[in-house]
Amino acid sequence: MPQTPATPTNPLVTGSEIARIAGVTRAAVSNWRRRYDDFPAPVGGGANSPLFDLAEVQAWLDKQHKGQDVTDEVHLWQVLRGVYGDDILGGLADIAQTLAAPEDEKPSALPDQAVRLARRMAEERSPAEAVNGLAERFTESVRRAGSDQVTSPRVVRAVRHQAGDVAADAVLFDPACGIGTLLLAVGPERGTRRHGQEADARSARFARWRAALAEPAHIEVRQGDSLRADQWPDLKADLVVCDPPVSDTDWGREDLLLDPRWELGTPSRAEGELAWLQHAYAHTAPGGRVIMVMPASVAYRKAGRRIRAELVRRGILTQVTALPPGTAAAHALPVHVWQLRRPRTPDDAATTVRMIDLTANDPDDPLEPRPEQVTEVAQIDLLDDLVDLTPGRHVEESHRDYVTEYDALRRELAEQVRRLGELLPHLVAGEGSGVLDGASVSVADLIRAGLVRQADPEPVSVSDQLDTDFLRGFLHSAANSRRSTSASGTFRFDGKGARIPQMDITAQRRYGAAFHALREFEERTRRVAELSRQIAALARDGLSNGALKPTD
Repeated sequence: MPQTPATPTNPLVTGSEIARIAGVTRAAVSNWRRRYDDFPAPVGGGANSPLFDLAEVQAWLDKQHKGQDVTDEVHLWQVLRGVYGDDILGGLADIAQTLAAPEDEKPSALPDQAVRLARRMAEERSPAEAVNGLAERFTESVRRAGSDQVTSPRVVRAVRHQAGDVAADAVLFDPACGIGTLLLAVGPERGTRRHGQEADARSARFARWRAALAEPAHIEVRQGDSLRADQWPDLKADLVVCDPPVSDTDWGREDLLLDPRWELGTPSRAEGELAWLQHAYAHTAPGGRVIMVMPASVAYRKAGRRIRAELVRRGILTQVTALPPGTAAAHALPVHVWQLRRPRTPDDAATTVRMIDLTANDPDDPLEPRPEQVTEVAQIDLLDDLVDLTPGRHVEESHRDYVTEYDALRRELAEQVRRLGELLPHLVAGEGSGVLDGASVSVADLIRAGLVRQADPEPVSVSDQLDTDFLRGFLHSAANSRRSTSASGTFRFDGKGARIPQMDITAQRRYGAAFHALREFEERTRRVAELSRQIAALARDGLSNGALKPTD
């Protein structure tokens, strides 16, 4: 694809921006690209997100008289909004029914004007494309409202990508199919048998009529709650796709405690997503797959640890992908896509889990991971106390340069230890009596005299006749520390009782230098302790995972 840089006089636009300019959906723009040979060719971008020359696009829209007036699709949407109000799904289902079964009696609520507009759209495109354009407009309106009622186009793209090539005679199933978006998007158009279930009656009806228009595929959608009232009890699918309801604590746990679908463990009330996961797995044929959209928190929540462990231990979980923030419709939080596979035999089970972390990407970037974004994790490395399946954690760990990091820590530790001996001041025997037993002055008096300023956390000298290190060193003497240390062990300067000895500035500076060296010595010992902890943990992990080995 030629690359034409965008300039102020040569701006480039995406397909979505063309749709907004013309007042149509992205599906309509895609349809124009297929139907019209003279539609401007992409001049930049990639296969998944091509860019077009704005001037060429505007010239084409003018030539085709598109974007000048309100399109039939926009006009129809406005009519349906006026008649159906919040029940826009009912209006979309009525339109789909009218186009799928024109011999049937027209739905009573559907005005003649809407029928005329819909049929004109169907003549220009096809009935299925006309209805799918309306479905995309509905998805966009729901997304703008901040709802998870439907699966976002970006999530659909990710699931389709992970599904890959699907056999023409495959059986597909979506137990929470909504308006049918995922169910219709995955797999080849011909040959596959598709089955769906949806609890919401309006969504299920729209999905059924969309399916009726999707000839020649075999598609059947049934209405009902999949967890409480499974309408496909004997179905075994080659591929199950699902974007389940999230954060639903009322999924029927109390009524389903002994349900045979919970072969990996009974989910808690807070883990409804793992109930949907096991429901999908129960409908998977041997060798079949599950591709499930999951909130990121399911990968690490404590309540689901046992079920996650069983997924890994039995070799069922094959891949977890963390998608970029902004992929989901209603929020910017990242979502995961889990892949499961039902082994044909015990020897067919997975021994590793592929972890892919795309969270640093733009949501419209290509979905194929770069080498540094993917790793294979052995089962044993996942089966710890947490069973954390968050991809980022494992991807980062797998690409860690243990040798370089270990050598750097060793060098720093050796240097810090060497410096410790140099920091200790040379001290000799004193007179034996406490220095504060002689002439001394209270810090409160020094503050009132303007020689000391209270600072946080300790006071400082503001006079050339008083050394700050000398002052602070004696503030931490045993006698003063007892007055200034709380029961919790926190040192907080007590200006009322603290005292320091009276000395000339030369003697002060000798004591101050010693106190300063001791303070730096203490800070360096804390750094040595932290380095020791880090290097021991790194070496232990590296030895156990094969990244490091002992010298010969």
